[in-house]
Amino acid sequence: MDPYELVTRNTVEVITDDELKALLARDKKRVYAGYEPSGEIHLGHLVTINKLIDLKEAGFEVVVLLADLHAFLNRKGTMEQVRELAGYNRRCFEGLGLRDVEYVLGSDLQLAPDYQLKVLQLSQQITLNRARRSMDEVGRNMEAPTVSQMIYPIMQMVDIALLNVDAAVGGIDQRKIHMLAREHLAAVGYPSPVCIHTPILNGLDGKKMSSSSANYISVADSVEEIEKKCQKAFCPPECEENPVLQILQYHIFPRMGTVVVRRPAKFGGDREFRSYPEIEEAYRKKELHPLDLKKAVATNMAGILSCVRDYIT
Repeated sequence: MDPYELVTRNTVEVITDDELKALLARDKKRVYAGYEPSGEIHLGHLVTINKLIDLKEAGFEVVVLLADLHAFLNRKGTMEQVRELAGYNRRCFEGLGLRDVEYVLGSDLQLAPDYQLKVLQLSQQITLNRARRSMDEVGRNMEAPTVSQMIYPIMQMVDIALLNVDAAVGGIDQRKIHMLAREHLAAVGYPSPVCIHTPILNGLDGKKMSSSSANYISVADSVEEIEKKCQKAFCPPECEENPVLQILQYHIFPRMGTVVVRRPAKFGGDREFRSYPEIEEAYRKKELHPLDLKKAVATNMAGILSCVRDYIT
């Protein structure tokens, strides 16, 4: 797979495609993604982690921002709590394969005078309404937003500038913040970043993935827990928005390459698939039962996540 295909696979959009192609032609290029520290690292995080691994393979220097200060501003815990979680998250990311990259703790960068001055400079250009709209998809309790949450997107813009990155990776829920960066960073003397957006996947129940619903597979789940969750997963006859197929497309095939669906001979015997489109087509034609997919997902995800459990324990 050539670098362009590697970078753009399993993405929703790239802004802009021409800028990405020009960036890929350069010898040196840097990309980052930021993560609010979380007590549960799950398949929602893994979408962008997989993309950063793709970008590293395509020749990018990768920077991971452990955004402890952002989490604090977004009311995710005390500074002490989120800093402790940041260390745990780093170990999880490394266990998932994100090694030999640059990790930056947000508060180490964001409390410097130069950083704060750039936040103030940009705050003069961005209206309160625009800042609030940019937080609609990522903020907590946005029906009554705090002033701290209005600072959040401006800080994210300054992160892009002072980390000296050429591209930013995030879920499609980050799009509004990234567009602010593209529009306004020139005012403080920095180029607009290429923005690479990944999809927001469904939870195992087919609804929005959320901590309160616990409708996800976590890196901390045991093999038995993964099997149980997959057994109960929503797997409709349709391929679109099917959470079990999404796991195969976005998590298993990028890492495994080949997937074997194991079945007794009376149910058709084992079948090997070398790409996601192959297995989707077989399911669409009803050549595979939902239970076949669930078992394949459970087996492969348990194998992928076993390396994380080994790494962090």
